[in-house]
Amino acid sequence: MPVLEVGGKGQFDVIVDGKLLYSKQQMGRFPESKEILDKLPE
Repeated sequence: MPVLEVGGKGQFDVIVDGKLLYSKQQMGRFPESKEILDKLPE
């Protein structure tokens, strides 16, 4: 079941099953929806 955790200082990470799928800090921008959907495990 997905869990939403509040970050700090503009942090926006998408973590699934303990694996980082997307980091706004690393990429310098928010993700497009398709970027996240394409990385989700099937």
